[in-house]
Amino acid sequence: MENQQERRQNFSKRLTQIELENRMILFSYTVVADFFEFQADHLFFMNATDSVGKEWIFVGKFHASDNVGNYVSISLPWFAVENGLKRNDEITFTEIPQGNRPWKNFKVVIKRKIKLFGQDIWGELMV
Repeated sequence: MENQQERRQNFSKRLTQIELENRMILFSYTVVADFFEFQADHLFFMNATDSVGKEWIFVGKFHASDNVGNYVSISLPWFAVENGLKRNDEITFTEIPQGNRPWKNFKVVIKRKIKLFGQDIWGELMV
């Protein structure tokens, strides 16, 4: 049996101010390549469940650029508003295997850095 590299289970990013203003997060395609097959200018859908059990549908799009390479944008307008996302919050998508379904299911977690007794601590945002 071939020795294969283990497939990643999640992808995450700290949010920038521009991403929050546009309510859209951007990932280099290499970050999400284990989850989606690149198809320039095509849309894809992600079902996600947040930390309190609410279900969300995110719409993503594949982009090809000579300047920055292939990348993915994921739109999250209502999710950003309802969860009060802020700059530097970390958003993590963890895949929930669903067999051969044509869409992907994820658990989405938001973490925010807080100071507690002078120490930086990352805590999960439960909204």
